[in-house]
Amino acid sequence: MITYLESLNPAQQTGVLDLISAATDQDGIPPIAEHVVLHLRHGGDKDDRHIVVEKDGAIIGYAHLDLTDTVAGASAELVVHPQHRTGGLGRALLSEIYRIAPHSRLWSHGDLKSAQKLATENGFQRTRTVIQMRRSLSEHLPEISIEMTLRSFLPGLDDESWVALNNRVFRDHPEQGNWTLANLRHRMQEKWFDPQGFLLTTDHEKLISFCWTKIHGGHSHSHDEEETHDHDPIGELYAMGVDPDFVHKGLGRAITLAGLAHLRRQGLLSAMLYVDAENFAAIALYKNLGFSEWGRDVMYRKLTN
Repeated sequence: MITYLESLNPAQQTGVLDLISAATDQDGIPPIAEHVVLHLRHGGDKDDRHIVVEKDGAIIGYAHLDLTDTVAGASAELVVHPQHRTGGLGRALLSEIYRIAPHSRLWSHGDLKSAQKLATENGFQRTRTVIQMRRSLSEHLPEISIEMTLRSFLPGLDDESWVALNNRVFRDHPEQGNWTLANLRHRMQEKWFDPQGFLLTTDHEKLISFCWTKIHGGHSHSHDEEETHDHDPIGELYAMGVDPDFVHKGLGRAITLAGLAHLRRQGLLSAMLYVDAENFAAIALYKNLGFSEWGRDVMYRKLTN
């Protein structure tokens, strides 16, 4: 039986977590993103949706839908219990995902052969590979070697200038290259948004680079004023960019270091970021700054009807 739910009750929550654990033991990698699993332990977020497959009282299939991003489309992940992977449950979950959110992005963690097979057989194409990289913040951070005017984002004053810069920086990016003020302001309303961690550099008052940081866990990522996650917070370099007219001047390295220094000042012990696998220049920079690969996520889209 397949059920579509806006929230999970405690028994369903436990069943889904047990299913994820069984799949992780079998595959060697979690099938559902870490932050989603952490949310599940608290019952999910308001924009989460759940598709559950049950048999004989046990949950044997699960899909998570994140409806937050109305621009790029819903984000979906799914898992089938290792003992029930030859009965078409993966295909059934895919059909239900696309019935609910027809333009979903489907994420596969770890780039497993089984996920590749399921995607190919059901008309999906790989459209993006994203590498997660991490580094310790307790280790040495290089000094910023160039002078620059650094300040924090000013809500209401920098909005339009930043959107224009973002779209110049990411003009060829499939998701981030066509932002509107609404896209920015939607994120500014999130609890995790902190303008002090949204760092900008300027040249004669013109914005030329940025490093937007985000904190997962701790006070900035609680579900209400009293509840916090049961994991150590980690800082993320959420978005970084340099005006195309100012590249090759060391600003990318400098603004990245500024972001890491800010996260360290918040008392965080580690930092993470996501980078497209084809962005070789950025990967080389991050490795030079002490980051190493943590994992890979592959995004699929259904490009055929």
